[in-house]
Amino acid sequence: MRIALIFGLLVTSFHAFAEGACPPGQYPVGGQGVQGCAPIPGGGGAGAAPSAPRATGKWETRWGAIAEDSSANVRGVPLATGVSESKRSKREAEKVAVEQCRAGGGLKCEVTATYNNQCIAVADPMPRSQGGPGGRSSTYSAGTAEQAKDLAMKGCSVAENSGCSITYSACSMSEFKAF
Repeated sequence: MRIALIFGLLVTSFHAFAEGACPPGQYPVGGQGVQGCAPIPGGGGAGAAPSAPRATGKWETRWGAIAEDSSANVRGVPLATGVSESKRSKREAEKVAVEQCRAGGGLKCEVTATYNNQCIAVADPMPRSQGGPGGRSSTYSAGTAEQAKDLAMKGCSVAENSGCSITYSACSMSEFKAF
């Protein structure tokens, strides 16, 4: 029993001697009268740099699209429009928007805008039938819905000078999927 106790004291004293006067997780460095301490690589003790965070998932892109049948005005029918948002691919977003446009009576539906990981807004001038100037839509995308709406209104106002309103706004922001 005494031999085990003496052996234990010897081992701990050598361990303490190995680290010198350095705090836990560091070892003595230097020589010729200059002493210092450095972190033990991978030691993880006091003073060690924290490890980098590990990914627990990934960000996935989301798409949106707008499709319109511009020939509707020529035929004298209301403009057929289709939209999609938060789709996994550009192709899927465009397909859904065109299908909605056709379901709304569009014959020549074409994608007029696509966007991903952001917001979009459409501002339309008041139609001539309601005493407005008529004209084309103003479509802008931006990081937030409010920014997109502001840009669309400014674009519409510049082009038409008055009588614009937001007719569509949506966001297709990236989504975090955990592993």
